[in-house]
Amino acid sequence: MKAFTYYSPTEIVFGKGTEGKAGELVKKYGGKRVLLIYGGNSAVKSGLKDRVEKSLTDAGLAVHSEGGVIANPLLSRAEEILAAGRSFEADFVLPVGGGSVIDTAKSVALAMADPEAKIWDYWEKKRDMTACLPLGCVLTISAAGSETSNSMVLTDDLKVPPTKRAINNDVLRCKFAIMDPDLTMTLPKYQIGAGTADIFMHTAERYFTKILGNHMTDEIAEGLFRNIIKYGPIGVEDPQDYEAMSEIMWTGSVSHIGLTGLGAKGDTPRDGDWSCHQLGMALSALYNSTHGATLSAVWASWARYVRETNIARFGQFARNVFGITEPDDMKASELAIWKVNEFFTSLGMPVSITELLGRRPDDDELVKLTVECTYDCTRTIGTFQVLGYDDILEIYRNAR
Repeated sequence: MKAFTYYSPTEIVFGKGTEGKAGELVKKYGGKRVLLIYGGNSAVKSGLKDRVEKSLTDAGLAVHSEGGVIANPLLSRAEEILAAGRSFEADFVLPVGGGSVIDTAKSVALAMADPEAKIWDYWEKKRDMTACLPLGCVLTISAAGSETSNSMVLTDDLKVPPTKRAINNDVLRCKFAIMDPDLTMTLPKYQIGAGTADIFMHTAERYFTKILGNHMTDEIAEGLFRNIIKYGPIGVEDPQDYEAMSEIMWTGSVSHIGLTGLGAKGDTPRDGDWSCHQLGMALSALYNSTHGATLSAVWASWARYVRETNIARFGQFARNVFGITEPDDMKASELAIWKVNEFFTSLGMPVSITELLGRRPDDDELVKLTVECTYDCTRTIGTFQVLGYDDILEIYRNAR
């Protein structure tokens, strides 16, 4: 096995009604004044926000709540919440929602640890990520895995055009994650499907790496693939199926907790490839597209473009995940790519950019996407195969 360091301090509290433990968990981790962050009306209409607030106040904690976080969360709203949190003198941040809410909360908690900080300072590397206000979460959407990861994503909507960026640091990890599958059962089917696609891709981004040899890591990843492929479509078809929704929720956390990237970092700061995420984030930034849907739209084009870098890896994926018996790795890889697209389609997800946008993008749009993906032509992406401007543009063309 290759050398690695593994760190995952988040306490998982899983099961029905666990949101009622929010107060005791915040208190356990030293919180007294809680900044509760949520998204839209669903948390209010369902009564979840009130239940969590009651749990906090029953534990003797002061609470200030801020809503209005949207999908592809915005820097402008995060800055407003930061100002409110500083005014309230919060000492603990508790997001109630999915990845967008949790990521917004992480950005706020990070900046609150430094009274002079602005949130985007950390993306521009004007400040080091050395401290963060403690935070937990009450998860309501199985998708991003932010509840157990050290990453966060935010869109700078103050820039024209907007740009969507991710950063990673262990100070961003939640102290606890409350996970009640019942809270995901009222989601629209499209959102469940998009979240499921994201979960699959979190595993894929780490599985397709140039650094191999940790076979237990592969076993975990391949099990995660098989589990989400089995239960994802069931959850989309029937969101009231507790078994399916609980399997999706736990698979989402495990897929982004770092296990499937152990030993795969090499000389890069991240544990995997992440090309599809970078390709998809540019689509989200320019078109405000749903994150999981952007990933499914570019997957097949990326896979066909890079597979000859290590065709045996794609062959292993085909055989161990889908049970494909074709002995030729190239033929097996093509069958697997089709199987993945069939899976995405079963979730209601697009498998091309045209399907994502509802129209065929022109060449100028693909160039703009490539410029955004390369940060104005200043970077490459990927580790399985390093991709430059021309590679990225060709992948977008083939995904069209």
